Amino acid sequence: MKKKQTAGLIVAAVLFIAVGVSSVLTNTISQNILQESMAGMLALEYDYDTPDYDFIAVVDVVGTIQEQEESSIFEMAEGYQHTDTMDYIDELMGNSYNKGILLYVDSPGGAVYESEELYRKLLEYKETTGKPIWTYMSHYAASGGYMISMASDRIFANANTTTGSIGVIMSGYDMTGLYEKLGIRYVSITSGEYKDSSRLTDEQIAVYQEQVDEYYGKFVGIVADGRDMPEEEVRRLADGRTYTADQALENGLIDQISSYEEMKEAMENDLGVSDFYKPSQPENVFASFFSELKELVPKSEAQILEETASTMESGVPMYYAEQLR
Repeated sequence: MKKKQTAGLIVAAVLFIAVGVSSVLTNTISQNILQESMAGMLALEYDYDTPDYDFIAVVDVVGTIQEQEESSIFEMAEGYQHTDTMDYIDELMGNSYNKGILLYVDSPGGAVYESEELYRKLLEYKETTGKPIWTYMSHYAASGGYMISMASDRIFANANTTTGSIGVIMSGYDMTGLYEKLGIRYVSITSGEYKDSSRLTDEQIAVYQEQVDEYYGKFVGIVADGRDMPEEEVRRLADGRTYTADQALENGLIDQISSYEEMKEAMENDLGVSDFYKPSQPENVFASFFSELKELVPKSEAQILEETASTMESGVPMYYAEQLR
């Protein structure tokens, strides 16, 4: 009897362990499948389903040129996406059906790093493939938006385009007056006199001015190369001011004023290619929902102040055109 009981207990134990292991495996597999499914549903990746016939690739640069924002279940990244754009151009460089790029610019500029990196990538495309780049300027193609256009063989602009603003800006806030008013005492312990930039001295301002001047010199050189102009002439135009399309044409900063459709027609005729292609980005339903829900929640004063400060890119050198408000 004891032997039967012992055998029964062993069988029961084996079955219990088997059921437990099976349950764990099933749960793990289910979680992996769910995670992969959710990742696929939430991912906002461009689909490079390029045509298997000759085409002109449209590369959109719309919005501030800056580091790529990450998408999540709660929020979709909007505006210009730097990493995706760089990957797209890389994809085009290895595509034999691609016959050129139409660079569509609607941007007031952006960070020095991303603006110049995109410009260099467009130059790489031209040097690697020998294929042309034509630019169309929409509402804005200023500062960094103008810089990236320097990789183009021809530049078209809308009659109401704002362009130019060739220059560099590094800005920030001096919050000391506000801190004093609120009774907040700011303290910093640094390893050197130039480490803390919250209260800029004349010497610190001179250091940052040298950096801005260096970036400015690079910008001038890029425009001189792109427009085949003497640097002295570029510097005369590059005092930070913006130009209308007519002024830009008169000063040799663009080649032609036209509508977008007229520009596309001219490019079709010149390249002998009539099809234009732009990658599609699938809409994330979950992110759209949470994004709309987020807009319904009122923002605190602290959030508004933080967002305002972040838009100034405090301390970051920018090829950016300040817009009147």
